Amino acid sequence: MSFFVGLVVGIVVGLALIVVFVRSENARSKLRTDLAATVAAFARMTVEDSRHLLAPEYYPSWVVFSQRQKVCVCIAQLNWLNSHLTKIWPYVNEAASELIKSSVEPTLEQYRPIILSSLKFSKFTLGTVAPQFTGVSILESDSSGITMELEMNWDGNPNIVLDVKTRLGVSLPVQVKDIGFTGVFRLIFRPLVEELPCFGAVCYSLRQKKKFDFKLKVIGGDITSIPGLSGALEDTIHNAIEDSITWPVRKIVPILPGDYSDLELKPSGTLEVKLVQAKGLTNKDFIGKSDPYAELYIRPLRDRTKTSKIISNDLNPIWNEHYEFVVEDASTQHLYVKIYDDEGLQASELLGCAQVQLSELEPGKVKDVWLKLVKDLDVQRDTKYRGEVHLELLYCPYGMENSFTNPFAKKVEMTTLERVLKSSGNGIADAAQTEREVSQKKREVIVRGVLSVTVISAEDLPVVDLMGKADPFVVLTMKKSDTKNKTRVVNENLNPEWNQTFDFVVEDALHDMLIAEVYDHDTFRKEYIGRCILTLTRVILEGEYRECFPLDGAKSGRLNLSLKWVPQPIYRDSQ
Repeated sequence: MSFFVGLVVGIVVGLALIVVFVRSENARSKLRTDLAATVAAFARMTVEDSRHLLAPEYYPSWVVFSQRQKVCVCIAQLNWLNSHLTKIWPYVNEAASELIKSSVEPTLEQYRPIILSSLKFSKFTLGTVAPQFTGVSILESDSSGITMELEMNWDGNPNIVLDVKTRLGVSLPVQVKDIGFTGVFRLIFRPLVEELPCFGAVCYSLRQKKKFDFKLKVIGGDITSIPGLSGALEDTIHNAIEDSITWPVRKIVPILPGDYSDLELKPSGTLEVKLVQAKGLTNKDFIGKSDPYAELYIRPLRDRTKTSKIISNDLNPIWNEHYEFVVEDASTQHLYVKIYDDEGLQASELLGCAQVQLSELEPGKVKDVWLKLVKDLDVQRDTKYRGEVHLELLYCPYGMENSFTNPFAKKVEMTTLERVLKSSGNGIADAAQTEREVSQKKREVIVRGVLSVTVISAEDLPVVDLMGKADPFVVLTMKKSDTKNKTRVVNENLNPEWNQTFDFVVEDALHDMLIAEVYDHDTFRKEYIGRCILTLTRVILEGEYRECFPLDGAKSGRLNLSLKWVPQPIYRDSQ
C-alpha cells in the first residue's frame, strides 16, 4: 500500500516539477524576446526620441543635444594623447617646422606691407613645448565622410626670427616670441573607402581662433625705431593666418590616389554691399577733424579688399559706394568693415571696426543695418561709443533664382543688384536683339526714373525757440544732382503735418541718395535740427513704401515719409 502511495506522490510531484519548469522556460523565453525587442528599439532610437523620453536635466553634463553631438573624451584619454604627443614632439617639431616655413613664407610675402621690400624667415622652429588637446567633438555627418574638431592650447617657446628689409635699405631681424594660442581645428576625413585607412583624403582648417597672442622684438634693437613697423607686421601675421588656414579655407592632404577637387574651396554666391555713411566717428586730429575712409573685406586678400574714397574733415561722412564680394561659405564667413583716419604719409589710424555674420542675411533680400564700431573685434566688452556705420547688404547664392540671371551676354559686367533690377524692369529688348547689341558694345544698366517723396509729418521734434516751440520745415535734396525742394513752414509746432509731395527725376538711382533735413525757421536765419539719409535701393525694389525715420543729430524727433518709384530704365555705353 505504501508503495502505491509513494508512486502516486512521486508522479504528482514529478508532474508538478515539469509544469513549473515549462512555465519557467516560457517566462525566460518571453523575457529574452522582450529584451531583444527593447535593445532593437534603442538601436533605432533617434535624438528626438531621446528628448521625448527624458528632459535635458536628467542627462549627464557631458551629453549635449545640439547641431553637434559632442563626444565625451575623458581626462585620462586626453592625458594619454597629450603624453604621447609630448614624447614624439621632437620629431614632429623637426618635420612640421620645415613644412610650415615653406607654406607660410609665400603667404607672408603676399601680405607684405608696402613699407617692406622683403619678409622671410631666417629661423623657424616650434620649440620644445608640445601643444595640448583639451577637447574633441564629432560633427553630424553623412555616409560620405567624418568631420572631427580638436580644441588645442599651445603656450610655446618657438624660435621664430623674421628677416625684415625695408624699402630704405634697413635690414632688421625681428623675433616672434611669447606665443599663446587657443583654437579649434577641423579635420574632415573624406571620402570613406573600403581599403585602409578607410578614407581617401584629410582636410584640415582652423575652425575657430579663440586666442592668438605674440610679441615682436628686434634682436639687438627697438622695433619702435621705425614708426608703424610693429603694427604692420602684426596685421600681416594675423591676416596671413586668417586667410591661409582659417575656415572655410582648408588644406587637403591626399592619402590614397584619387581626384579630390570636390573638397576644394569654391565660391557659393556674391554679396552686394552699399557703404552708405558713418556717424559719430572719433576725432583723432588735433587740428580740424578726422579724414575717414573705409576698408571692407570678407577675406583679407589685397585683391579682395575694397577701399572707399577719403572724406576730408568730416566725422559724419557720406560715401554711398557699391562693392561686390565673392562668398565661399555663408554659414561661417563675415563681412568686416574698418574705418580709418587718413594721415597722409604716415600710417592711417584705426577709428573703429565692425562685422556682419553672413548667415544672418536672407538670400535675395536687401538688409539695411547700422553697425556700432568697436576698437577690437576680439574684445567683447567695449562700451565706449566710437560711432556707427550704415550698410545695405544683399546676398545672392549662385543659381538661386532666374530673376538673378544676367539677361545680357557673358561679356557684360553688372553688379548683382543691377541684374536684379534689370531682370525685373519693363521694356527690355528681346534676347536675340540684346545679344547682337552687346556683341557690338559693352553696355551697363542705369536705373533711371521718377522718385515721388511725400513729406507727411514729424513727431516729437526738440524745442528750439525760447518760447518752447519750433517753426519747422523740411528740405529734400538729391545728393548727386543737388536738386532741392522744401516744404512750407509750420509755425509753433513740435508735431507738424505737411502732406506735401515732391517729384525728382533721378538719372542714376543706384548711386544717388535722398537727404531730408529738418530746420527751424527764424526771421533772419534757419537753425538746423536733424536729418535722415536714405538710399533708393528699397524703393526701387519695392516700388513704394512708407516709414517713420529717426532724425540723426537731433536729441529727439522722427520724420514720416512716403516714397514711390516709377522706373524708366536706359542704357549707357562704357569702354
